[in-house]
Amino acid sequence: MSDAQGTGRPGRYVRSTGGLIGSMIVLVVVVLGAVIFRDAFRTTPSYRPDRVDYRSLIVSVQQQGLKPAYPAPLPKGWFVKDAAFAPGDRPAVDLEMTTDQGHFVGMHQEDADVHTLVDDLVGTGTVPGDKVTIDSRVGSRWQEWTDPDGDHAYSIDRRHETLLVYGSAPVAEIKRLIGTLSTAKLKP
Repeated sequence: MSDAQGTGRPGRYVRSTGGLIGSMIVLVVVVLGAVIFRDAFRTTPSYRPDRVDYRSLIVSVQQQGLKPAYPAPLPKGWFVKDAAFAPGDRPAVDLEMTTDQGHFVGMHQEDADVHTLVDDLVGTGTVPGDKVTIDSRVGSRWQEWTDPDGDHAYSIDRRHETLLVYGSAPVAEIKRLIGTLSTAKLKP
């Protein structure tokens, strides 16, 4: 009586390590082929952050009687990707920028303790460095800050407000931005 006639015994096939390895190789080839085929017909979308008109925000803040610092002009190739104003008893202005080399630089102005702002915006473990002179229309005596990850920041006290300029950009780029800062009244 053969197995096909229903003796209840399973059919026999050869089980070997070579057969297992051969099956795994076939499976890997099939998966790689599917990945290569998929990638050949797929386009990866590029991400370009929106460019924000920060000057209109600054005009709006100035119309409320405040004097926010802003880049005038923004360094060539840079753009603002986010701008925010938080009104209230302790108003705050934020600008987030991308440099011409794709690095991040942020600006934050608020009536708050500089150590709190540095911890929140640059990172815990950030240590103060030297006082440095950077010529700008908002002041020239800046406090240098560096965090363990290599980010840099500069702060200045402006009439009971702290202005913090920080980011992953090289120090020279951050200083270049500081040199463009102004509080001059903008026309609506």
